[in-house]
Amino acid sequence: MSKVQIYDKAMCCSTGVCGPQVDPVLPTFAADLDWLKQQGHDVARFNLAQDPTKFANNATVQKMLTDEGVECLPLVIVDDRVVSRSEYPSRENLAMWTGTALKPNASLPMADDSGCCSGDTGCC
Repeated sequence: MSKVQIYDKAMCCSTGVCGPQVDPVLPTFAADLDWLKQQGHDVARFNLAQDPTKFANNATVQKMLTDEGVECLPLVIVDDRVVSRSEYPSRENLAMWTGTALKPNASLPMADDSGCCSGDTGCC
């Protein structure tokens, strides 16, 4: 399984989904990260305001911040390779970078043309 690290700009909390003005992308991204964890990936998210040592201890993150400033955040690193910067990626991109299959949306079962009580269903 992949190791996924997200380095966020300074936010009021670890996910940014608090306070009076929540960026609508943040709840979706938080849900996508939870989904990645459920698929078995190692996901870690760091907030510049709360985890500055995590930024300082990562040479790649330090270089990006030195070269581009905080505008490069959020940084998404998968298996020690920067795969995204300056924006939150979609679930589709996260799946592609980690080799995770997206399951198609489940659909409700449909009755065939003969109706639900045809055959040996036992419903009638």
